[in-house]
Formats: sequence, structure tokens, C-alpha cells
Amino acid sequence: MVNFGKVLMSDQFEDWKEYYINYKMMKKKLKQYVQQTQDGGRNHEQVLKEFSRMLDDQIEKVVLFLLKQQGHLASRIEKLGEQRAMLTEQSDISQVSQVREAYREVGLDLVKLLRFVDMNATGIRKILKKFDKRFGYRFTDYYVSTRANHPYSQLQPIFKQVGIVAVAGALTRNLASLQNHQGSFTSIYDHPSITFEDPVIEQINNSVQKLTNSTTFLKFLGQHALIVPEDVHTSSDDLVDEQSYHFMSLMLNLVNTFLYMVNTYIIVPTADDYSVSLGAAATVCGVIIGSMAVAQVFSSVYFSAWSNRSYFRPLVFSSIMLFLGNLLYALAYDLNSITVLILGRLLCGLGSARAVNRRYISDCVPLKIRLKASAGFVSASALGMACGPALAGLLQTEFKVYGVTFSENTLPGWVMCFAWVVNLIWLWISFKEPDHFARENAAKAAATDSGHRQSDNLEDGLAQPLLTEAKERQDETVQDDDDNEENPKGCHKPATSLAAAYRLLTPSVKVQLLIYFMLKFTMEILLSESSVVTSFYFNWSTGSVAIFLAVLGLTVLPVNIIVGSYITNLFEDRQILVASEIMVLIGIAASFRFTSSYSVPQYVVSAIITFVFAEVLEGVNLSLLSRVMSSRLSRGTYNGGLLSTEAGTLARVAADVTITAAGYLGQSQLLNVTLLPSLAICVASIAATFCTYNSLY
Repeated sequence: MVNFGKVLMSDQFEDWKEYYINYKMMKKKLKQYVQQTQDGGRNHEQVLKEFSRMLDDQIEKVVLFLLKQQGHLASRIEKLGEQRAMLTEQSDISQVSQVREAYREVGLDLVKLLRFVDMNATGIRKILKKFDKRFGYRFTDYYVSTRANHPYSQLQPIFKQVGIVAVAGALTRNLASLQNHQGSFTSIYDHPSITFEDPVIEQINNSVQKLTNSTTFLKFLGQHALIVPEDVHTSSDDLVDEQSYHFMSLMLNLVNTFLYMVNTYIIVPTADDYSVSLGAAATVCGVIIGSMAVAQVFSSVYFSAWSNRSYFRPLVFSSIMLFLGNLLYALAYDLNSITVLILGRLLCGLGSARAVNRRYISDCVPLKIRLKASAGFVSASALGMACGPALAGLLQTEFKVYGVTFSENTLPGWVMCFAWVVNLIWLWISFKEPDHFARENAAKAAATDSGHRQSDNLEDGLAQPLLTEAKERQDETVQDDDDNEENPKGCHKPATSLAAAYRLLTPSVKVQLLIYFMLKFTMEILLSESSVVTSFYFNWSTGSVAIFLAVLGLTVLPVNIIVGSYITNLFEDRQILVASEIMVLIGIAASFRFTSSYSVPQYVVSAIITFVFAEVLEGVNLSLLSRVMSSRLSRGTYNGGLLSTEAGTLARVAADVTITAAGYLGQSQLLNVTLLPSLAICVASIAATFCTYNSLY
């Protein structure tokens, strides 16, 4: 695996070499500090002050050079501006072309400077993280809190890049104004939606976007999926992706995602009535809904491991299990068995292939469209969440065929049975297993055949595939490997168990997982008990509950458009995180029944506030989680996506158990009793966020 120090050295511009941070020297210093503190030669306070001073010097070197280069670029743009102004009086196409080429040369130098800043910013983040890891001390919190908001901050030019982005804006505006040769100048400020097809502008925009971490709508949606593109990749990666990409397989993957979410929420409006019809209490709907999540806790692990060897077989198995689960769910009424009903939901949970859905997009979709595919994953989930209750609202009928009952309670099961059969047939006909699995199988077959040859042939037969795989793995990810000196074999291996994955969790990661748990718990309480609460207080019918839940689900995409396109470009992710948590807290608090009367406006408004800001919180939370999580959790069976899935699934289980347990106190107490844990967890998550706030910079 390539280490960041080597990448920094190899990617440095030779004429700027002396102005980069000395990452190698700081790594060696860290190692010396560790040894000295262990020997008693230095205390932590001395190390803190000395390392802070050294890092200040390194950042100052970078910033002063950055300002100097910005001045050179600004001066060149100013001179070119004078030439461009003269062209308004002349329409000499050759001169326009010369000026445009001169601007492009400046643009290429600007891209070079943006790359310089990006490499140094990455190095600073890594060395701060490394200090925290080596000393078990939140040095990042201390350093950022004392430097970032200081009036003379030198972190701001690197991490906020106000000056360099202004230069980029000036250059882009002038290049865009020369797009038309006949003197018809178009302003990027008056027409921000216009795309100018100039490769230099595209390079500048991509570099600025990467550096400032500005977020488009697609990127914000992609964050919900926790499918994060690698910071560094090679052209060989793109080639492999192009060869393995199959559009119809991606569509089937997204269809599986959509149908699973429909399957999850289609029973919510009628689960309480179904449980009552089988002789159980209405609040047993919590067990019925939550049993699917219970099974998903286990299915996520084996599906994640299975996706290391195949995608087709797990998806086929998923469709079969979901077909059987829905069949039992539909037949439970005629069998008059609540046990069969719950067993059917457990089988549905065992068919949860969301770990496979995420993994397929991460491994088998080309980098250039992976962001769109990730956004498609989230959109399919949101659409399924809205369509499930809406579809339940349309199934308000009852009839029998050969003694089998088709009603509002059983029809969701029958409809989903049909949907999964169609999906299975489509999957069998159209899905294509990725090429890299075929290559691995061929390599295994070759290795087996070579076992019958002589030992020298065996060595020759195995060496080439191993070397090829090693190079591919090296190209895939760039990591920092100063720990290689102490543990060269295991320092970058992916976690091999949930316990090993847990040991890799830093306080910042734990807090983000707590937030994810909180928002999933809160949303599950809101959605799962909605039919019981609304029928008790407002006498809503199944159709009314279905419309209410469908409207909530339909808010997901519009809210993400607003947040992803505008809000995230105005505020830092950590600021949005805290604001969203507070709004969720307000929504929960507003949901409590304080008096004997409880009104529809209070319930609906508080539910919308809670749900909408929980959705906003989810995208920002997963974005931050991907930043602070160890690189060892970016791959393997026990990866970051699995951990977040498990956290969310456990939250749903806990919420549904809470609903069922609270039901024993009576439906009049259900609302307030179930909201109390949500309130407590939300307050705890806000407090934990403030404790790690500076580490999210």
C-alpha cells in the first residue's frame, strides 16, 4: 500500500519543493517524542508546545509562499484584463485566441497552486490525526481551537482558501467572457447555471471543489450512502472499473434497494390493525415492524462477507428470502398466527442486501459516475420509503380467492411477493457478475492446476498473479504508513471482526455513530408508532396514516436539494450538524403531550420538524463519519458502511422494542413514554458533539 509521505514526495513540483510541509521530518519527530515520553525525558506539556511551534513554522512557510503565488497570478490576470478590455473595441479573432491562451496558461498555473495547497492541507490533517493516535491526546482539538479562530490565523488561508478561490473566480469569469468570439460577453455571476466547455475551467472548478469540500446535490446524496470516492486514484483504476461496469446490473442493484425500502414501510400503516386481528395488542406492531430490523443485524454481516466473492448470488438469495417472508406475512391472517406473521418479517430481514447494494456501487461502478450511482442509491431508498405507505393506502379492499384472504392487512404481503418474483426473474436474466470475480476464479483455477506441476513451475505460476494483485491493491488506496516501521504486515489490513473494527474507533467516530443511532432511533419511533398514535388521538383511518407517511417520505429529496445545493456551501458540516441536532431536539420536545388535549397541528408540525432535520443530519453525519474514520475501515467485510448499518439497525430494534414495552402502560401513555428515550439520547449526542467539535474541522 502506498504511503502518503511517498505520494507527497513524488507529487511535489520540483521548483516548489522547499515550500511544502516537511511531513517526513514531523513523522520522525513524533516517533522521537513517543520514545522520549516513554523514557521520561519529556512530559506531555513540553511535547505539546514544541510540536505546536514546529507545526506553526511549517504552516507559515506554506501560507507565505501561497500568498506570494496568489500575488503573481493576480498580477498576470490584471495585465490580461487590460488586453481583454481593448478587445471590446476590436473584434480580432486571432487576438482573442491569444488572450484566451494566455488566460489558460494562468489557469494551469492556478491548478498547480491548488494542488499544492491540497497536498499540504492533507498533510496537516494527517499529522494532526497521527499525533492524536500516538499520544492518545486530542491535540487536534487544542490546535484547531487555538489557531483556527484567531484573528491572525494561518490555518484559514489553507483550509478556507478565500484568497485563492477569489483568484480562481476572476480567472474563470474572464475565460468565460471570452467563450464567444464576437464580443458577446456572458457573466458567470448573472448566469451561474451556464456550463462553459473549456477544459481549463473544468480543471479549476474540480480543483476548487475538491479543495474547499463544497458540496453539490449529488455529493450530498452520495454521503447518505457512505460510499466515499478515494482521494487518490490512478488511470488504471478507471480502466478496471470501465471493464467491470454493467449498467443493467447497477439498475437491478438499485431496484433491490427500492423494493426493500418499500417492503420495510408498506406494512407500517396497517401493522397495528393486523396485530389486533390476530388477537394481540395494537402496540405489538413495534415487534412486527422491528423483527425485520432484528434479522438485519445478522444479515448485514453475512451479506457483507458474501459480497467479497459474489454479487449475483447474494441478490438472488435476498429475493428468495423476501419472497418467502412476504408469503408467510400474507398467510398469517388465514392461519390466525401472530407467530407466522413475525416469522415472515424475520425472513424479510434476513434478505436485507443493503450491504451488497453499497458494496456493488463502491467496487463495480466507474469513478466518474460513482457519485451519481451513490445518489441513486439514496434516492431509491427515499422513494421506496415514500411509496411503501402510499401503496398501502391504495390497498383498501377485501376479497377471498379459494379461501385465501386478500385485505388491507394481507395485500402488502401479496403485492411484495409478486414484486420479488418479478425482480428474481429479471435478476436471473440480466445481472452480470463483475469481471474481477471471473478473473479471481480463473486465478484460483490456474493455481489448482499448477498444483499438479513441479515445484519450480508452481512458483512461476503463482508469482505473476500475486504481483499483479499487489500492484492493483497498491494503486487502489493511498495511506499513511509510518506505523509500517513497527508493524509492516498488519498496520493497514482491514478489520477482521466487529471487535477489531470497534478497537479502531476514535472518540470522534464513536460520537458520529452515536448521532447516527440517535437519528435512526428517533425516526423509527416517529414512523412505527404513527398508526397507533394517530388512531388513538385523532381517529385517523389507514388511508390518512398512509398519506401522512408518504408526505414525510417525499420531503427527503427536496430537503436534500436545498441542503446539498445551498446550505452546505454556506456553512461548515460541523455547524450544520449541531444546528440539525438542536432542531431535532426541538421537534422531539414539541411532540410531547403536555395537556389533556393533543391537536393534529402540533403532532404534524413537530413530526415534520423532527423528520426533516433528521434527514439533514443523516447526510452531514455520514459525511463527517467518512472523514474521521480509520482507513482500515474503508474496505473488507467489517467496513464503515457495515458499522453505520449495524448502528442504524440496532437503533430501529431498540425503538420498536420501546414501543412494544411502552404499550403495556396503555395507549394514553405511549407517546410521552417513547419520546423520553429519544429526548435523552438526543441531548447526549449534542453534548458529545460539543466535546469533539474541534476534531471535526
